[in-house]
Amino acid sequence: MKKFIALVSVFAAVLLVGCAPEVGSDKWCENMKNKEKGDWTANEVRDFAKHCVFK
Repeated sequence: MKKFIALVSVFAAVLLVGCAPEVGSDKWCENMKNKEKGDWTANEVRDFAKHCVFK
């Protein structure tokens, strides 16, 4: 049963990641603008500056 739950969890994670917009796309930039600034990671800050501010 534990293996089944683990498999379902991995499958769900793959589906959720597959739905995320590509970093640097217009949709990704819009999502980042709406996200709380305190929740941004260092990589997200760098990517936002690179792709959304300094195109």
